[in-house]
Amino acid sequence: MSFFKTVEKRRSIRSFSSKKVEKSKTKKILKASWMSPSAMGMQNFKIFVVEDLKKKEKLVKATHDQEYVNSSLVLVFCSDPNRIKFTGSRGKNLFSVQDATIAASYAQLAATALGLSSIWIGHFKEKTVGKIIKTKLKPIAIISIGYANEKPGKKESQKIKNLVKHV
Repeated sequence: MSFFKTVEKRRSIRSFSSKKVEKSKTKKILKASWMSPSAMGMQNFKIFVVEDLKKKEKLVKATHDQEYVNSSLVLVFCSDPNRIKFTGSRGKNLFSVQDATIAASYAQLAATALGLSSIWIGHFKEKTVGKIIKTKLKPIAIISIGYANEKPGKKESQKIKNLVKHV
C-alpha cells in the first residue's frame, strides 16, 4: 500500500473482531515505532505491549470505560524524559512527549499498512495506567490495534485551507 493510500485509509475503529494480531505483524508495528524520528535520535519513549486480559480490563476502566481498549494488541506509549540529556527542561517536558507521540503515530500507520485497524486513546487516568503497566513513566497514548469489526464512515474534516496558513 502506498504511503498516501495508508494515510487516507487510516480511521479510528471502535469495534474489533476477536481475531488475534499475528506476532509477525506486531513485530513490524513495533519496528516502525522504533524507526520513528526522535529528538537527537535519543528515542525518549518506551512502548508497553499489554497482552494480559486482566490488565486490558483494568485499562478499560482507566480509560473511562472505553471498551475498545480491550483489542487484540494494546500498546501504551510513555515518554521517557530520563533518556534525553542535552536540552534541559524543554527536552524533558516536550521532546520526550513528542517522541512518544511520533512513535505512536508510526504504529498506527504501520498497522493500517498491514491491513489492521486502530484507535488512539488519549483520555485516561495517567497514574492508574502507570500502575497497571508498572511504570513511573508518563503514559502519552494508548493505541488499540486489531481487525475491524465495523466499516468506518467518511472522515469529517476541516477544510485544508482552514488548517494551513502560508506566511
